[in-house]
Amino acid sequence: MTNLYLLGVDIGTYSSKGVLVKPDGSLVATHVVPHGMANPKPGYFEHDAEQVWWRDFVEIVKELLNKSGIKPGEIVGIGISAIGSCVLPIDEEGKPLRPAILYGIDTRATKEIRQLERKLRKDFIFQTSGAHLTSQASGPKILWIRNNEPGVFQRARWFLTSQAYLVYKLTGQPSIDIYTASGYAPLFGTQEQRWLVELGDVITSFDRLPPLYWSHEVVGKVTREAAQITGLAEGTPVVCGTTDAAAEAIAAGVAAFGDMMLMFGSSVFFIMKTEQLIRTQHFWSANFLESGSFAFLGGMSTAGSLTTWFRDQFAQQEVANAGTDGAYALLAAMAANSPLGANGLICLPYFEGERTPIHDPNARGVLFGLRLAHTKADVYRAILEGVAYGIRHNFEEMSHEGVSPINLFAIGGGSKNPLWMQIVSDICGLQISIPEQQIGASYGDAFLAAVGIGLYKNLAEIKQWVKVKDVIEPDFDNHKRYEEPYWIFREIYPRTKSLMHQLARYIEIH
Repeated sequence: MTNLYLLGVDIGTYSSKGVLVKPDGSLVATHVVPHGMANPKPGYFEHDAEQVWWRDFVEIVKELLNKSGIKPGEIVGIGISAIGSCVLPIDEEGKPLRPAILYGIDTRATKEIRQLERKLRKDFIFQTSGAHLTSQASGPKILWIRNNEPGVFQRARWFLTSQAYLVYKLTGQPSIDIYTASGYAPLFGTQEQRWLVELGDVITSFDRLPPLYWSHEVVGKVTREAAQITGLAEGTPVVCGTTDAAAEAIAAGVAAFGDMMLMFGSSVFFIMKTEQLIRTQHFWSANFLESGSFAFLGGMSTAGSLTTWFRDQFAQQEVANAGTDGAYALLAAMAANSPLGANGLICLPYFEGERTPIHDPNARGVLFGLRLAHTKADVYRAILEGVAYGIRHNFEEMSHEGVSPINLFAIGGGSKNPLWMQIVSDICGLQISIPEQQIGASYGDAFLAAVGIGLYKNLAEIKQWVKVKDVIEPDFDNHKRYEEPYWIFREIYPRTKSLMHQLARYIEIH
């Protein structure tokens, strides 16, 4: 299998990454492109599909070909993932009609969620979708377009998600993978694995929802026009791809039932592979990436975005000394000198609302216990601990629903911070494995392409690619010392929830 390569590209919240990989999993070349995220109103988060998603993809492909020196025809399969699920309406000619509405951090469709719950009933939505409607669901966001932008809604030929738009640009074929389609609740029936056409009058007619595929299935081949723009070879197979978190789970080594991926990106996302669909009150459930597998999922709205916010607002000196990326290492070193519990400072990390397990778009961030004696190091450590407290809260709620991970794999930018990983391990009292290859979702995309073109039989064979580099063991003495600040963390939200909601209403009015 010499001179054969697989291309994987992932479009993230703040950056995009591409990889060229050999069929044995060895890395040939990588390229990263940073980008921004539009926040036009509180609770609104968007990407320009052409200027962010497609532009990044084209730049990545050209740079990978240039760096590696390989011939375009030596790429035998392409896999793509991206943030999701997102909502992008495109017209008959494939042109975006508005910026894409992003995943659960975008909370604009709160009224539409209530509207659908009244019309369809919560129990019906729960039975068909496997979970309740939250800001993560794309169905209410399509309804938001229908309610607020009727001209856009009427002109929409397809409602696509993020990676599906790139697959469309490459092949001319609309598509969505079954895993991501689960995020289009209440339009998708997880048990039946089909669009619920009977809901056409409620949100949108089903003929504007794309055909369904498993993530590794080939949707089409690179067209002549796409080849001219990207530099890829015409006729290269393109698999359906998936949402970034699912591709990241594959890259982390999630292969067996009970394996769980803990992804530290701009947000935190967890995916556990299960043998059956688990109906859940506080989390999400979905079909996974291939037939016969399911996923139990949860996610926090902010994680890496919090450390980015802190760096940009309060670490100008560290950035000047070490650059934007190097500043994180300096901040981590500072935080390591702050004692466990951050000198009595507790951070509630709900800066953009929260997803699981509280599902409250109007929740707000809190720094509780501030004193004049607190330092920059204390505040940064409190942020790291606050995210870890949120992860523990999720795990405790999961256990109440009878779900516990057997193996926990951490991946993403935050997993490169040893202090943060030890804090998470200590607070949660769990062992964490860190994969050797820290490329992320784009690596999983390449493997999806490998399965799609027949180089591997199934996704469980990712174990041939992924090796564990480090194992973080919890310090149970520290775990006990964290009990009291964790209890205080858990009390802050319920005791201030009404004030948070009052503040959200004030901001909306003014």
